[in-house]
Amino acid sequence: MTGPQEGAGMTGPQESAGMTNPSTRPRVRRPRPFGQHAAQTVFALQNRMLARRDPAAVAVMSKLRGAVTRPPGSEYAVLDVTAVPERFFRNAPGDAPVDEEWAKHSALTLYAVHQQSLSAPMHADGVSLGSAVSRLAREAGSSTAVRRRFTALGNAMTYDALTYHLRGLIGLLKQRRIPLDYGLLADDLLAFRHPDGRERVRALWGRDFYRTMPSATAEETP
Repeated sequence: MTGPQEGAGMTGPQESAGMTNPSTRPRVRRPRPFGQHAAQTVFALQNRMLARRDPAAVAVMSKLRGAVTRPPGSEYAVLDVTAVPERFFRNAPGDAPVDEEWAKHSALTLYAVHQQSLSAPMHADGVSLGSAVSRLAREAGSSTAVRRRFTALGNAMTYDALTYHLRGLIGLLKQRRIPLDYGLLADDLLAFRHPDGRERVRALWGRDFYRTMPSATAEETP
């Protein structure tokens, strides 16, 4: 995605009035190769569900929802969609599921929860978790409860705690029909599973949340 041309009508008086030059606005994040793979898997399921009304896809989505609290590989009926190509493995897999398998499994099962019973697509390119939750806070009657859930997510120290809080937020996004980029989420989940990536993921989510939150709402007392 390319940003607006620098200086396109944004000079002098407008800048002094507090308007931001478009060339300095944060660029929309795009998934990395692993996230692109996860997003393609989700998009294919979404297309089969919504455009083609494929009964087999409906069954897969049901199985994915049933596996949302279970480890990768525990539901053989969905292995054809949750399996991770070996080219994405950072380390050679052993007996236990590896980080890439956890990240893709979590992203797909959360998408299945998000999409359930909705006719609008809940996977949308470029919508990060932080920006989706920011929109949720704006559309909710009060942002306080949403911000508390988001804070709990940011304070999660383990992957289990993180996905627990994610399930709650995904449920709220579903109620408001707010979509999410599940490729970006897969990338973030993979990064979180590495100790050196946790703070970066928290920073990305927080930055996206407050970047899109109006200042009056962001300053509400938690």
